[in-house]
Amino acid sequence: MAQSFASQADLTPKKTRFEQLSTNAWAFTAEGDPNTGVIIGDDSVMVIDAQATPRMAREVIRQIRKVTRKPIQYVVLSHYHAVRVLGASAYKAQQVIASDATLELIRERGKQDMASEIGRFPRLFRGQSSIPGLTWPSLVFHDRITIMMGKLEVQIIHAGRGHTAGDTIVWIPKQKVMFAGDLVEYNAGIYTGDAHLSDWPATLDRLRALKPRALVPGRGPALKTAAQSLKAIRFTQTFVQRLLACARSGVRSGKSLKDVYSATRKRLDPTYGRYPIYEHCMPFDVSRAYDEASGISHPRIWTARRDIDMWKSIA
Repeated sequence: MAQSFASQADLTPKKTRFEQLSTNAWAFTAEGDPNTGVIIGDDSVMVIDAQATPRMAREVIRQIRKVTRKPIQYVVLSHYHAVRVLGASAYKAQQVIASDATLELIRERGKQDMASEIGRFPRLFRGQSSIPGLTWPSLVFHDRITIMMGKLEVQIIHAGRGHTAGDTIVWIPKQKVMFAGDLVEYNAGIYTGDAHLSDWPATLDRLRALKPRALVPGRGPALKTAAQSLKAIRFTQTFVQRLLACARSGVRSGKSLKDVYSATRKRLDPTYGRYPIYEHCMPFDVSRAYDEASGISHPRIWTARRDIDMWKSIA
């Protein structure tokens, strides 16, 4: 395990890229830091995942303004995590869109999650004094909603539980471009601390069934082909399945969390250990998997205190 707690020692800036994936779809990526998607419609712009602070969101806005002057009308929250949502105010969008399950999670644990995430990864909250508070959606949907950006159809879909209970993807059906949020990661650590691990593989099967030709994961490079997109889905699905299998085996054998953590690392390190934030994620991942394997279906709320206590218990 890394000596420093979570990613407190990760202070090196990442190189960002702003890439076009189709006529209307763009991806803002940063070498394993959280990604942001952008759709430029006929009359407006949609941003998918807002970055962690308004200051950081302004870099996304600068990139958008290099290619269009259309107004940023929509911000979509793929889920509730602070690193994804707290920069939303910078866009001055007319609508902030989220699933109803995401809204409930913001109500239940938004404040605790904000403090927890800032403590874990301060580099990702540059300019945190610019955060006005929690981000609240202004438009909430249940299963799916369609937004017409002029003649461009954009579907916003609560595909199922996985990374959180409220995960939302954004889909351009005509171009078969998917913005997957943290349901899909590629060449990056996969965070599952608030996950529904038993449900996640089936949710990924629903994403696979759409047959994306391009995909923007929550972390990692933008995927520009159908083959790469499916590889990224498989990368995430395999990790989730192996993680939960390790936890279930350990719980059945009466092993402690610390012992399950050690055994899981031995299983997963050879495939995933070289990727960004893997060291950060694994203690939280194994803790959640251990809980789920023990019968705790609703993820427990992470707090700054619980984070530290857990980290020390398995170090």
